[in-house]
Amino acid sequence: MLFFTQCFGAVLDLIHLRFQHYKAKRVFSAAGQLVCVVNPTHSLKYAPTLCAAVQASTDQGIPPCHHHEAVHDPQLVPCMCPLFSCPWEGHLEVVVSHLRQTHHINILQGAEIVFLATDMHLPAPTDWIIMHSCLGHQFLLVLRKQEKYEGHPQFFATMMLIGTPTQADNFTYRLELNRNQRRLKWEATPRSVLERVDSVISDGDCLVLNTSLAQLFSDNGSLAIGIAITTSKVLNSEAEM
Repeated sequence: MLFFTQCFGAVLDLIHLRFQHYKAKRVFSAAGQLVCVVNPTHSLKYAPTLCAAVQASTDQGIPPCHHHEAVHDPQLVPCMCPLFSCPWEGHLEVVVSHLRQTHHINILQGAEIVFLATDMHLPAPTDWIIMHSCLGHQFLLVLRKQEKYEGHPQFFATMMLIGTPTQADNFTYRLELNRNQRRLKWEATPRSVLERVDSVISDGDCLVLNTSLAQLFSDNGSLAIGIAITTSKVLNSEAEM
């Protein structure tokens, strides 16, 4: 009976996944056909830090954490994953491999994709994150549910380039919501991951949805976001030359 239950549950999960994939493709039939179903992850960055946990264990003879006193190489950047308080730091060119190997973040190929975030009803803070590879660069798409005001959760969606601010200025990204004969678009220049996701959200330089607006575009707790990335005219003209 247990074997039957497990197998039957797996079949139901597969059917549900295929159904969500079909719905996203139907909503964004004019966009790219690549659909990514992204499950939510509760952000751990607001939890007590590892240093605090180690400090609490000093009574057991474990030495306290002193990593805050270390002098860091200015050429090193911290972990760009907004989900965790990760102590890792390294050069910009190895950030992608760290995100994939340590945090198991998937990466998609193509200039146009559909980002399908599930379980939008979960309490804040919650994050949905994916890496997007196109036009020879890697981007980090972050959708976060967060309370900027107590009792009023909002959704923040932004695209970050895994590169320098100068490189980010060469691209434009577009986020599109489309459901029930309603369409909402956000178009902007991506920010560099060196500027941190928290800063982008604090500045409001991203797509911001209140709960009622998110529900208007969601379907059974899932929110489909069409994503398109293009290069700037300056970069295009340089490529032609």
